[in-house]
Amino acid sequence: MKVLLFLLLFLCETQSRATSKPNFVLLIADDLGIGDPGCYGNKTLRTPNIDGLATGGVKLTQHLAASPLCTPSRAALMTGRYPIRSGMAAQTRVGVFLFSASSGGLPSSEITFAKLLKNQGYSTALIGKWHLGVHCHNKSDFCHHPLNHGFDYFHGLPVTNLRDCKPGQGSVFTTGIRLLVFIPLQIIAIALLTLAVLHWLGLAHVPRAFFFCLLLLAASILGSLVCFLHYFRPLNCFLFRNYDITQQPLSYDNLTQRLTVDATQFIRRNAETPFLLVMAYLQVHTALFASQDFAGKSRHGIYGDAIEEMDWSVGQIMDVLEELNLAKDTLVYFTSDQGAHVEEVTPKGEAHGGSNGIYKGGKANNWEGGIRVPGLLRWPGVLQAGLEVHEPTSNMDVFPTVVKLAGSLLPDDRIIDGRDLMPLLLGKRQRSEHEFLFHYCNFYLNAVRWRPPNSTSIWKAFFFTPKFTPKGANGCFATHVCFCHGHFVTHHHPPLLFDLSKDPRERNPVTPTAEPRFQEILGAMQRAVDRHTQSVQKVPNQLSLGNLLWKPWLQMCCATSPSLSCQCDREQQNGGMSR
Repeated sequence: MKVLLFLLLFLCETQSRATSKPNFVLLIADDLGIGDPGCYGNKTLRTPNIDGLATGGVKLTQHLAASPLCTPSRAALMTGRYPIRSGMAAQTRVGVFLFSASSGGLPSSEITFAKLLKNQGYSTALIGKWHLGVHCHNKSDFCHHPLNHGFDYFHGLPVTNLRDCKPGQGSVFTTGIRLLVFIPLQIIAIALLTLAVLHWLGLAHVPRAFFFCLLLLAASILGSLVCFLHYFRPLNCFLFRNYDITQQPLSYDNLTQRLTVDATQFIRRNAETPFLLVMAYLQVHTALFASQDFAGKSRHGIYGDAIEEMDWSVGQIMDVLEELNLAKDTLVYFTSDQGAHVEEVTPKGEAHGGSNGIYKGGKANNWEGGIRVPGLLRWPGVLQAGLEVHEPTSNMDVFPTVVKLAGSLLPDDRIIDGRDLMPLLLGKRQRSEHEFLFHYCNFYLNAVRWRPPNSTSIWKAFFFTPKFTPKGANGCFATHVCFCHGHFVTHHHPPLLFDLSKDPRERNPVTPTAEPRFQEILGAMQRAVDRHTQSVQKVPNQLSLGNLLWKPWLQMCCATSPSLSCQCDREQQNGGMSR
């Protein structure tokens, strides 16, 4: 009788916690592979705090990013919708924002979970990386800024962390520079030499003005390159605090520690009210960095150092929740925006990308290595510790899960593609509500996943796949990332079909000979695709070439900085930390 009474009290307490307004801490790594944390099988990287979320909560083993690239994946997480619905899916090769003075971004018409939670009385903060745009028409409208999307407080990077932001780490624009600068300069040089020889031999009369024009063109191209390399860092690599620039260009000195201190201070300030904290780490996107406390300490170079420092940060946030007795009132979620960037290799051959475990491919493609990401949820007293869920789930599911727990209704004027995770996490459902999931490569529908009812199979059909280079590689090393159309992909008729329940490595496509229901399976998947595509409405493309280009009238600079020198440092340097 006493045991029964105890169980009833426990269930009542669990139910009351699940129905009251919890706090939310959403931890988002950048480019972290599913094979990097210890709880997903890594034996050499030390991630005890991330692993603690798994042992103390729920581990999702088939958690999927809605896109294998930063900008569209983050748009999907924030809105619970496929990026194509909000116009956050590029039709060109460039699938993310590269300049702070671009005019594209997450439209103001989109509803983020932060907006809905703010309406429910939550204090909301985003600390770290945004990468969803800043301005539309002028540098004072802040139409795409986090504070226009439901966050009360923002401290972090408006665009993304790139090699170009850290001196001596190279450039992500190498291919573009070769095509737009070096090749034209070579053509001009050959033309000059040819014309000079013809003129000297008397075979052609070439006016001096023509030589002067070619030299002036070469000087202009070279000058543009010098200006680009000189100004890119200060104009694009800076920190915001709300609407104000606090550090331009950003300094990597103790950067993770500074952002972590700010995150813990936000929790302390709002300990008495419901809060939402999105901690969007800059790590482990290149340029890689780690503070002196972690540099050279891991077994995997600077990449491992960066992961272990990020793990330390997770521990600091969890410690504050425990200290303030907020752990049992807080749902903590940890993930990565997409898989590890396997093509990140330095000229010296040092790997700066992570591990996607047993899975094929990585960032920028829809093989499992590009979209299967860590998914950990911890809520003591509500979620069963040590539970593993093997059903397909999506980072879009964060939106309805958080919104419903906060007591808000889902928007009824738009399609929400995410599904509430709580029935699955609490054991009220045994199967994912996602019978079908659609995998986009930017604007283009790349693959579809089907979890049939009353079946153990998980089918995945590719309509096209990227051409890995060099042949036999596990990525597109020639272009640094895989592209989504043109001669960079191979189209498949019929689609390339895999049963992930038997072949998670995607090595052996299913054939009509081996699978009698081959055509039936593809037919069901095609009908689902048809229904889905009919639901997608045409919207303005936020990642069009016109929206991606740098616009000088949108460029932000420190208020006290003359011209384009753009240098200031109003950040408080936090040099020490507590282990």
